[in-house]
Amino acid sequence: MATALAAAAARRVAALSSPRLPAQAASLAQRRGMAGAADHHGPPKVNCWQDPMNPSKWKEEHFVIVSLSGWGLVLFGGYKFFTRGKGKKEEDKIRSSSVLLCCKLFISESRNRGALDCIERAARLEPDAVIVKKFEDGAYNRVRYTLVSYVLHDSTGCPVYSPLQRAVVAMAEAAYGAINLELHSGAHPRVGVVDDIVFHPLARASLEEASWLAKAVAAEIGNQFQVPVFLYGAAHPMGKALDTIRRELDYYRPNYLGCQWAGWTVPETVPVKPEVGPDQVSRARGIAMIGARPWVALYNVPILSTDVSAARRIARAVSARGGGLPTVQTLGLLHGEDLTEIACMLLEPNRVGADRVQNQIEVLAAREGLDVERGYFTDLSPQMIVEMYLKLVSDRP
Repeated sequence: MATALAAAAARRVAALSSPRLPAQAASLAQRRGMAGAADHHGPPKVNCWQDPMNPSKWKEEHFVIVSLSGWGLVLFGGYKFFTRGKGKKEEDKIRSSSVLLCCKLFISESRNRGALDCIERAARLEPDAVIVKKFEDGAYNRVRYTLVSYVLHDSTGCPVYSPLQRAVVAMAEAAYGAINLELHSGAHPRVGVVDDIVFHPLARASLEEASWLAKAVAAEIGNQFQVPVFLYGAAHPMGKALDTIRRELDYYRPNYLGCQWAGWTVPETVPVKPEVGPDQVSRARGIAMIGARPWVALYNVPILSTDVSAARRIARAVSARGGGLPTVQTLGLLHGEDLTEIACMLLEPNRVGADRVQNQIEVLAAREGLDVERGYFTDLSPQMIVEMYLKLVSDRP
């Protein structure tokens, strides 16, 4: 079979090289005939395609062509056999590595489809960083992308590379190019186009690895896009909490209709010096907060009322800051035309989980004479995120 394929290749080569002047062709044929007549060692040689199973009868130049073609096929096949499988194996090993990091990227936009498409195209420039979940909220005019990828280390065990870095910076660049904070409005507080980026360790990854990546991304965003960046959690030198920084920047204070955030909301010179980037703030881009922390669950509970004051009272009472449940942070927000919502951040979900938060909110809402719907998580669990990531990368061609 290989010999027949090589013979076919020789025919194609001969055909491509066939256009010669008639006189040249006749002269060449005559010389070959004379040589054949003078050859006393056997019958005249034939074209390889005339007798493909008997190479000894082929013309010399056809034998050379077929031999070279055959060896080329053998070498190429050997290369593919020994490298393709190995490359795929190594690729799968990297992609399914147990040292995985998760990034949650919060962007102040969900109504502008063109802007979101632009951001998602930027994410696809780095195929090894996978968007496993996207959560959009039209009332808040806010979107969150959950991305996962691996971490590579040097010979000493220090992290040196993650595809997440390139993906997140590219998405931030696209967001800054497509969104103007001065034109933005929504029912959720924000101080920047790229409002919050948090890295969580997954599987066997460490908080130190998440912190390394948070600081690397912060350096790029702050310096490349001239945006003040505040570090928090494990990425901050003193472990400063996110809600502490937000209070210093008046993050929680609405500036429109008592329950909305619209346009520019903070001074053009930040009151607190950022860890990265300038002190001066672009009104179009705002501020970014970037951190690393253990897994945090986000759980929202709808209240069947538009009474924002009541929602705020419930939110404060259920939160650790208000003397309620430990490790729970909350916001009472307007959510659409006929609802409010208690947006909850469960800092230690294995200690204080969603059921306990739900029960407490129902008790407090009943005291206000309000009905409550069953809450919902805005993201997958860490285990589900890892499973989704592995499935997505294994399904790729």
